[in-house]
Amino acid sequence: MNPIGDLLDADEQLTHQVADTFAVVGTSDPSWTEKICAMAMARDGSVQLGFGLGKYPNRNVMDGYAATSRGPEQITVRASRRLSAEPDVTVVGPIHYEVVEPKRVVRFRLEPNECQPLAFDWTFEAAVPPALEDRTHMRSGYRTSADLVRYHQIGVASGWLEIDGERTEIDPETWVSTRDHSWGVRHDVGIPPVDVEGAGSSIPSGVGFMMIWSPTLLERPDGSRYGVHLHFIRFTMPGFEQKTVIAGVEHPDGRRERIVDLDPDLRFDPDNRRLLGGSVTATMEDGSRRPFTIEVLGDTGVQLGAGLYFGLDGHHHGEFRGALHVDGERIPDCRLPDVARRLHQIRDTTIGIHDPVGGGTGWGNCQPMAVGPWPELGLPDENWM
Repeated sequence: MNPIGDLLDADEQLTHQVADTFAVVGTSDPSWTEKICAMAMARDGSVQLGFGLGKYPNRNVMDGYAATSRGPEQITVRASRRLSAEPDVTVVGPIHYEVVEPKRVVRFRLEPNECQPLAFDWTFEAAVPPALEDRTHMRSGYRTSADLVRYHQIGVASGWLEIDGERTEIDPETWVSTRDHSWGVRHDVGIPPVDVEGAGSSIPSGVGFMMIWSPTLLERPDGSRYGVHLHFIRFTMPGFEQKTVIAGVEHPDGRRERIVDLDPDLRFDPDNRRLLGGSVTATMEDGSRRPFTIEVLGDTGVQLGAGLYFGLDGHHHGEFRGALHVDGERIPDCRLPDVARRLHQIRDTTIGIHDPVGGGTGWGNCQPMAVGPWPELGLPDENWM
């Protein structure tokens, strides 16, 4: 037996980094994932598209989701397929991903399908270069539970969206788009094993967990553009607090003004933990303070639980579901507390943002979570993710 992976077209390039082909990765960990996540939204918050694609070489799976949100309503199509014998084809049933121009133009497409009356074809075009985030490295006991690299990018969208046979044009003058790409070992892949201590466990009672991940596109009155990326993670419990900040102001020429700290003043709905708005004050590398005001643009925002983040109805990212499996649903109101718990908190919230220091006003994505007790925000000790 020849212990070498299948030969792919990518193997023609001089880009190898391990002694094997591009069909395999340098670890046997079943949680190793390469992940695409993207959204496009109308600037008025009336409609948003969501897209995700995951490749799990050690599970022989590629899966994805495509969704739209209009106010509280969400329509989602999911698909999963056997990865072999086409590991380099970024298509799963009706879901298509295409890199048109590396680091600048990417196409996201959902073909008309029998599952839901939803189809779209949107092309992302960059407004600023892609930005690498800090490496994520975490341990659970002695095992490395997360070790991954991610970059994000901010831009505009063009194309079309069709719901119930009615087509809407996507205009780059009135739509923005964001995307990210990550790879490595990550949490929440596959069905949690039953013979591993702590696998699939939630945040313990009494521990508060809060985060936002928010890339946005801003414009000044003279038409110039720049990007802002705000990302923080906070853990709190009596006598202890830990905060991680990965943030910056991103310019078209590649300059990045680093943000070293973020002080959030956010509001959440206590019934469904949806973000209601607020502000985040940044501390820049030179010590200056820079406030950002965040406005939630109504109820629109793709719930990522429907894309299998943190699982849905017993199914998880990377789960093998046969040669090809396509499903989905239409949910009229994702705000209802029981529906919110089924779909989890994290969603691609449509927001407006104002930056008085930089002179820009903008629009973009905010993925928020507030788990556990936050008494100062009126949130009780509920640890549903």
